[in-house]
Amino acid sequence: MSELDTPDTLMSSVAKLDTLPAMPAIAQKLLLLDLDNEADEAQFLKLIEHDPQIAAKIVGLANAPAYAVSRKILSVPDAVRILGMSRVKSVVFGIVLMSSLNLGPEGKLKTQELWMHSMSVAVAMSTISYAMPGQVRPVDDHVFLAGLLHNIGYMALNFLDHEASDKLHEQLQQATSHMLLKIERALLGTTHAEIGAALAHHWNLPEEVVTVIRDHHNLNAGNIAEHQILVRLVYIAEQLVGEFAVKKCTEHTITDSEWQALGIDPEKAEDISAQVYEIATQAGQMVAAF
Repeated sequence: MSELDTPDTLMSSVAKLDTLPAMPAIAQKLLLLDLDNEADEAQFLKLIEHDPQIAAKIVGLANAPAYAVSRKILSVPDAVRILGMSRVKSVVFGIVLMSSLNLGPEGKLKTQELWMHSMSVAVAMSTISYAMPGQVRPVDDHVFLAGLLHNIGYMALNFLDHEASDKLHEQLQQATSHMLLKIERALLGTTHAEIGAALAHHWNLPEEVVTVIRDHHNLNAGNIAEHQILVRLVYIAEQLVGEFAVKKCTEHTITDSEWQALGIDPEKAEDISAQVYEIATQAGQMVAAF
């Protein structure tokens, strides 16, 4: 029996930072790089090219139909030119952080499905953000990183307590979407959002990203005002992506006022939604082929 079998002991483990994995060394190096200068850009490319698995994922992403390239991308530098340096940094950062939690048995948690969903949401958020006015649009690398990591709490739970994770996912498989967070709270005494936020805070991730991880299912949280736009962005992206690869926690029709809160004309919502779903689905399918 696991030592983290009860809500109290699980929360105690989450609160105890030395039970959480340290940020991987390569991720720490990435944070220190300033991609606005050539020397750091060259160092960044070298870090990617020296890791065959990461390099393959970046090249694969650049070849996704969503980016409509006219020729097959075969190298990391070419992939970076297609995707953009800040997006590649976010993807690599996300890959490294998620991989650091994927060390034990997978069990009931399907990490590839979670990664497919996370990539789909990240691409959806990025697509929506391009339709926003420049003065309210969040920083691009925060957008993509928040999308990739918003559900990282599920992987953190599996790392902390494999048995509790298995029990949770057994119950979630039979649950309707609006019951998911209630089941997590009843079984664990916490949620994947709170666990993920604790890990993100431990890793000293940007406060905007920590807030999204913690509050992406709760637009009414009293502590998200400063980062309201980014939280709304991930919330709306999840609604548009639907239940691609994992269940979403709400069934919600996006209102005109929610589009307006992002600075987007509701009359453009239908076209944006169709574009988002197509691109996000392609991105998720591309991840499945990694």
